[in-house]
This record gives sequence, structure tokens and C-alpha cells, in this order.
Amino acid sequence: MEKQKNAVGRRKEAVARVYLSKGTGNITVNDKEYKAYFPIMYLQNQVELPLKTIDVQTSFDLVINVQGGGPKGQAEAIKMGIARVLCEVNPEYRPALKKEGLMTRDSRSVERKKFGKAKARRSFQFSKR
Repeated sequence: MEKQKNAVGRRKEAVARVYLSKGTGNITVNDKEYKAYFPIMYLQNQVELPLKTIDVQTSFDLVINVQGGGPKGQAEAIKMGIARVLCEVNPEYRPALKKEGLMTRDSRSVERKKFGKAKARRSFQFSKR
């Protein structure tokens, strides 16, 4: 791999642009170390999952720009972006990543609010009198 590779991951309203290059395993999210950006252990594990699946934690450096959504959506968008960029580097990684469910985009998102309702489906409180 001579050049830097990149891919995009999406989840809910979050969009993550992942740039991968040869390195020592540094992961930077929005100019911060990923453990500082995601203080919750579960979200850190989500970010590391594609690298652990194919056992390349110390082979690549990742620079990630993510915006939109909340922490969980951002972490899962990053997870998908990393999986996609790893497949771009080496297509042999794809079966292992696909088996873990990392290559499938989770299309679930928040349902829109309807008029005449308090939320998407919840009605206003009914008053008999």
C-alpha cells in the first residue's frame, strides 16, 4: 500500500470519513485520540472491532472525521468506515468482516414526527371530560 486509502461509513445521522495509512495503530477522531473522544468503553470497543476481527491493530494509522448524530451513531459509522477501508486495502479481509456483520449498513433511523401526534406514534393524553 503506497497511498492513503479512504472510505465513508454511515449510521443514523452520523457520517464518518476514514483515512487509513501504514503506521503503528494510532486512531484519531476529529483531531483527538479516540479514547478521549469516546470515553465510554463500549463505544471504544465498537471502533476497535474491525481491526480486532482481522488482527491488524498495530499495522495501520487511522484519521477519522465524523459529524452528525450522537456518540453511538458516530461510533457505529466509524466501525463501518473502517471495515470498508480495510476491504479496499485487502479484499481477502472481506469474508471475516462480513461474518461479523461489519459490511452491512444499518439503515434504521428515527421515524419522523406526524402532525396531530406528540411524537412519531404517541398520541396526546386523552381526556374524557
